[in-house]
Amino acid sequence: MADMEEVVVEANCRPEETRATHAFRSSSTHYAQVIPITTSPPPTREEDGADWGCGELNPQDAWLPITESRNGNTISATFHLISSGIGIQALLLPLAFATLGWAWGIICLSLAFTWQLYTTWLLVHLHESESGIRYSRYLHLAVTAFGLKLGKLLTIFPVMYQSGGTCVQLIIIGGGIMELFFKNVCDVKSLTGTECFLVFMCMAIVVAQFPNLNSIAWVSFIGAITAVGYCTLIWALSIGKGRPSDISYNPPEMDSNMDRFGGIMNSIGIIFIAFRGHNVMLEIQGTLPSSSKHPSHKQMWRGVTISYALIAMCLLPLATAEFWAYGNKIPYSYGKILSSVSKFHGHKTSTFVLGLICIIVVINCLSTFQIYSMVVFDNLEFKYTSRKSKPCSRWLRMVFRFLFGGVAFFAAVALPFLPSLAPLIGGMTLPLAYAYPCFMWIAIKKPQPRSGKWCINMGLGCLGLVLSVVLVVAAIWNLTDKGLNANFFKP
Repeated sequence: MADMEEVVVEANCRPEETRATHAFRSSSTHYAQVIPITTSPPPTREEDGADWGCGELNPQDAWLPITESRNGNTISATFHLISSGIGIQALLLPLAFATLGWAWGIICLSLAFTWQLYTTWLLVHLHESESGIRYSRYLHLAVTAFGLKLGKLLTIFPVMYQSGGTCVQLIIIGGGIMELFFKNVCDVKSLTGTECFLVFMCMAIVVAQFPNLNSIAWVSFIGAITAVGYCTLIWALSIGKGRPSDISYNPPEMDSNMDRFGGIMNSIGIIFIAFRGHNVMLEIQGTLPSSSKHPSHKQMWRGVTISYALIAMCLLPLATAEFWAYGNKIPYSYGKILSSVSKFHGHKTSTFVLGLICIIVVINCLSTFQIYSMVVFDNLEFKYTSRKSKPCSRWLRMVFRFLFGGVAFFAAVALPFLPSLAPLIGGMTLPLAYAYPCFMWIAIKKPQPRSGKWCINMGLGCLGLVLSVVLVVAAIWNLTDKGLNANFFKP
């Protein structure tokens, strides 16, 4: 029989951890009480994450932007998922097909879609533990699965890059498309790229004043509509104008086998990083209500099913129709892709149509910015509330958000070539979507070793890590061979 002992019960720690631990100190805790409870033999590893505060019973969750409101539903989750899941990087899918060809392009695209849909299912069902604890942030789930030190080591950089780094990329992309719009549609040549970045950032931060993730559901609705809209417009216009007579579907010739290998792996990387949003999956599910009778994973999975069906109906036609229309002449530039409808057909597409696509893309970037920036705002407010033990005031929230907008703007100005690093950094963060969920499932659910579930998750997790390493090596090879490119939006 376990002995009755005195333990320190932290206000923001998981109940099951307090029952299993004799005494510990939390860096984010400011009050505690000593009570006698029945304990079983405690773990001795520091990595067990006993000092990591998280869960449904954590009062701090009611102060933070991601979990402040849990009144979402399947519809709002669907809008968030579509808006965060479709990005302008999908326009580069035809470029991957130009290297891989029809058969391997479709096989890789189908494989990537199925793989990341499976890991999404894992995350959705890991969101709530059997004891009712909710993990509404990817980092919290990783710490629970891998331990405090290893969880932070593996996931802090990928999560922060895929939130803050994505916001910087959205400023570069949105500002670049605005510059393309002003110069080629409005014939305004005086605006510079930096000025367009500033205009975009100002609009994004104004919209970012909504208090929490659930309150921007209507913004995500606009983002979902615009994402589906510009993907459909681009592939429909490509098919509608017909196929030029001088195009080829043969892979481009390479000078060496290493160049060929680098091109193939870079194309596979483009396909795999076209699917995004795993770093905000748990956060979106955290906006949904949950109870023992109606757990949140049911609503969330319905939202995932609807949203991913729409994502598939956008990305597959976009990749195949663009490749059919332009073959291996598809340009490696967002701006050139947007203007390629007129370039490759010998006559000008309506300026109105090109301008409409640019406006839709900019609106989509503004909407997507709100979802990914909310992770950064949540982290900033978490640090403040952990130290002060009180929620952020409205004016302090505004200060945090304007401060982040300024930092992101200067990063965009200093790193205009960041989109060209997407294959490299995307390869480094690939395990976040394709490997870590499998390992977390094994660590938390503890399936029987060498059982079917154990083998599937272990195999996919290891394959994801290997793929990440290979993509990083290929990206470094391509960068050393071709260099950085800051002209992603030049028509």
